[in-house]
Parts: sequence; C-alpha cells; structure tokens
Amino acid sequence: MSSINLLLICGGGGDEHAISLLSANYFETSLAKLPHINLLRVELDGNGHYLTKSGERCELTNRKEIRFEDESITPWPVDYVIPCIHGYPGETGDIQSYFNLINLPYFGCDSESSSNCFNKITAKMWFSALGIPNTPYIFLNQLDDAAIASTEQALANWGSVFIKAASQGSSVGCYKVNKAEDIAKTLTDAFQYSPYVVVEKTIKARELEVAVYQYHGKTVATLPGEVICASDTFYTFDEKYAANSKATTKVVAEVSEEIASQIQQYAIKVFDGMKLRHLSRIDFFLTEENEILLNEINTFPGLTPISMFPKMLANHGDDFSDYLNEAITQGVTKL
Repeated sequence: MSSINLLLICGGGGDEHAISLLSANYFETSLAKLPHINLLRVELDGNGHYLTKSGERCELTNRKEIRFEDESITPWPVDYVIPCIHGYPGETGDIQSYFNLINLPYFGCDSESSSNCFNKITAKMWFSALGIPNTPYIFLNQLDDAAIASTEQALANWGSVFIKAASQGSSVGCYKVNKAEDIAKTLTDAFQYSPYVVVEKTIKARELEVAVYQYHGKTVATLPGEVICASDTFYTFDEKYAANSKATTKVVAEVSEEIASQIQQYAIKVFDGMKLRHLSRIDFFLTEENEILLNEINTFPGLTPISMFPKMLANHGDDFSDYLNEAITQGVTKL
C-alpha cells in the first residue's frame, strides 16, 4: 500500500482547545497501528498560527503542503487531514471550507453539515423538518426587554428552562434557570457567547448517546449508552471533563429493545438526512413517559479517555484503527 502523508490538526484556540489535544492523542495512538501513514501533528492556536510538536512554526498552504517558517526545512506535502478540533473552527465548519477550497480530502463532516449541527437553532429546524421529536424551544436573536419577557413566559409555561448560546458546543454558554429573577443576567451571559440564543423546556429525562459512523458502505448506529449525572444536575462542560466529575457513564444503557431500536432509527435518519459524514455522536433524552427527544449532534465527538464514542464503537465490535484506515483510503482514492 502506498504511503499517505496525514496532517493531524488539533487545538483551535477555542473553549475546547485542551480537550481537542486529548482527542488528538487517541488519533495518534490509533494511526500508529497503520504503517503506511506518515503523520505530522500540528497545533492551531486562537490566532490561526500552526506549531508542530517539536516547536516549528508552519502554515498549511493552498498547494496542500505544510510550509515551515524556517525555510531550511523542506515543505511537507499533505495527502489527507484530520481536523481534530472540538468547537470553533472545527465543528463550526470553518476549517472544512478551506479544505474544500484547496481540494484537500479530510476526515469528518463537511462544512455545511458541521455548521448546521453546531448552530442549535438550525439543527432543531432540521430535526423538525425530518420529523424527529426534539425539545420545545423559543428563539431569541437579540437581548432586549421583549426577549426577557418571552423567556419569562416560557419559564411560566414550562416551570424550568435551559438558556443556551446557539453557536457553542459541549455545554459552553448553557444555563439551567428555575427563577424569573435570574433570567436577565443569564441571557446576558449567554449572548456573550453567541449572537443567537435558544431557550428550551427543561426535560426530566435520562441522557442517552449513540455513536453513528459510516463503515463498509453503511451508516452504523450503536446501541445507546447513558450519561448519569448527579441528582438534579446536567452534563456541564466541567462535569464532562473535570477530574472530580460526579457523572458516570454506561456504554450500553438499560432500555428496552424497542426504545433502543427507535433511537437507532432516529440517529440514522438524522445522520443521513442532514448529510453527515464519517462520524458523529447523537444525543437523546428519554423521558419518564418513554418519549424520545433528539437533543443535539456532535459532529466531531470527543475521543478522550472518558469519551463515549470510541467505547460504543468498540462495543459494537469495530476497531477504530481499521475504521479510520477505510475512511482515509477512500478519501485519498477519490482525488
């Protein structure tokens, strides 16, 4: 098999920069099992600058090569890229737009589907258009008295709400509100993260997750796993990644075959319907009345030691390195 020069980009400079570095470690370990892969890992900072692990400054040019600031170092041609970036500019679709522009094949969802999933408003419109149940919500496009009044009415109707920055990931800019007097300040905080805000009805439910990926020509949805949070809390950014997190996970949730099958069907329907590619983690709520509600889609799920996606893929019987190799080989071959 011909060798492939693979560029692994991590970081991104956003709120999830450090988590992206941890996920990149998993990719490195998996790619090390593929002898035909020549790997170069670079870290992208918040100013758009690239730095190699050995400290050289570099850039990805429109000639599909890494060019180094030290001109004595020979440029490194790139055949394929993995943008291991959670949040901006990876899951937002921004960096994929550049790859499209220079015709560089890459791993993961394309720019449009990434953007559609990352924006919570756009995503919920897609969920509804595809006929997939999701949480009731209202949409706010600016912070003013009318927005505060709308949120107060939603709280009165629903008893409890989540106020979420529309264009953020991993529970960043996400707040649970139970008291009307907290609304104005919480909206102010949320609008600092995004120009749009979604207010959702708080759902008392179990949190179930499905790993969805394309392998051997099929869209695969694993059995749902479960995130179990401490009583009356939600899965915040800190709860996901803090060393003292009280949240626990089950790779396979204890649900009926009927519930598991319906969740898998919804997951595949939204994956294919929104034209996602390669991988995603799709999160659902299961209410006490066994109502299934689609919560959100992560187009580049975490691959840290505590992340669910790789565990669910392995439990399904697939090897991550083999799965990666197929996606990479197909991507390079299509050029």
